[in-house]
Amino acid sequence: MKVEDFPIEIRPYIIPRQEGRIVYRCLGCGLEYGIEKLLYTCPDCGQVLLIYDLQFDRLKKIPGKLWRSIFDYRKMLTIPALKGIYLYHEFIGPAMPLDCVIYLGEGHTPVIEANSFLQEKAGVRFFFKNDGQNPSASFKDRGMASALSYINFLIKKGHVSDVLAICASTGDTSASAALYASFLQPHVKSAVLLPHKKVTPQQLSQPLGSGASVFEIPGVFDDCMKVVEAMSEKYNVALLNSKNAWRILGQESYSYEIAQNFEYNMKDKTIVLPIGNAGNITAVINGFLKFYEIGIIDSLPKIIGVQSKHANPVYRYYLEPDPKKRKFIPVTVKPSVAQAAMIGNPVSMPRVIYLVDLYNRLAGKKNVFFIEVSEQDIMDWQLVANRNGHIACTHGGESLAGLVEAKKQGIVNNNDIAVVDSTAHALKFSGFQEMYFENRFPAEFEITPDPNLINSPVLIHPKDLKNVPAPGKPIKGDDFKQFVKRVSEEIATRLNLKYR
Repeated sequence: MKVEDFPIEIRPYIIPRQEGRIVYRCLGCGLEYGIEKLLYTCPDCGQVLLIYDLQFDRLKKIPGKLWRSIFDYRKMLTIPALKGIYLYHEFIGPAMPLDCVIYLGEGHTPVIEANSFLQEKAGVRFFFKNDGQNPSASFKDRGMASALSYINFLIKKGHVSDVLAICASTGDTSASAALYASFLQPHVKSAVLLPHKKVTPQQLSQPLGSGASVFEIPGVFDDCMKVVEAMSEKYNVALLNSKNAWRILGQESYSYEIAQNFEYNMKDKTIVLPIGNAGNITAVINGFLKFYEIGIIDSLPKIIGVQSKHANPVYRYYLEPDPKKRKFIPVTVKPSVAQAAMIGNPVSMPRVIYLVDLYNRLAGKKNVFFIEVSEQDIMDWQLVANRNGHIACTHGGESLAGLVEAKKQGIVNNNDIAVVDSTAHALKFSGFQEMYFENRFPAEFEITPDPNLINSPVLIHPKDLKNVPAPGKPIKGDDFKQFVKRVSEEIATRLNLKYR
């Protein structure tokens, strides 16, 4: 749709302008820094950063109702830079020129309502938001679109050149970082650090296919993260983990899309997310806060963060009801099917503490909750969901298990409508499904397959058939007719089919 075809009151806003004054702000000491160079932590106190628009209040000059129309009409544009997360340009990257935006098809992933059987089993009406339908098959593409667009901006401005983008990963981050970095070849190259033998083959294949330098090291994700942090402090590299505030900025788009999907009515809505490195939950919180402050939404949804018992530092922190007595203690993680959430010392924990407090204060009540679930429930709920029309990853199973537990605890009530985050595509974690079906989970996972959820292929080879086809060796005539007849009969018997 062309600009001149939009309503007159929308036309001045439909193409966003490059404006605002963007800075890094330290969550520790409050110091602010310009965005002319990459920063990950405060040079003064070492605390993590968030990105702020010092002219954010200018957005309040446009009424919330008009903002809603702007975003709804903007979806009709065919401009690539505005088809993804930068549809919400004024809230994600107002200083970003549109010709610097990298768009590979990320964002605007479908929100799919669960069928009646699954909703009844869960005890609550809910939707899956399938972020596995992003280009690299995970939600990480939202943050990478922002981070790499920013790097592209720095390259075009002449602030940086010959960039090596580096990240630690349990799989999804590396796949996304390598994909988006490869789009900026030859100006950007990528390297990823993975915990040895802790990444699924499907996830490992992605950064290799995108041409990244892939290094496996002993330990778990937290160990990889420490190495990458040390390298970013000593060498000229661009860190692409969620310590990078531009990643958080891009992932706020998840909130904006949910608001738009529900016609900006967030009353009685609940958002359920796995925590992992805590970047995504802080981005989602911050996104809803921005829309609420401007008046695009008039209520803040309930937010539930979920962790496995095998990696639960954030849940443990909030077990203490008195904020003054809370103390964050990293944990030693155990093996988990929710691999991306198997993080014992999330780098975004300071953001969690700051934003949860702010969110609850603005909501006027406790509105962010934390739930712990078992590995057994994660796998069982993932399999149940996918038997009912979904493509949830293990982290989607973790989110759904968390929603069910929250319902049991009374955090979610019968009037709530939940949006459950499936962070990646089910195919990335198909190995865990195979382990479940074949009952070969190592004991440390603490998973015992439910026979009702096990599924496996059945070979149909009637014993009375002497001749059967084989690759390169077809059969013909009566032999083939008998083959079709006998195989059909055996399948029909197993399925208990009746004659017409």
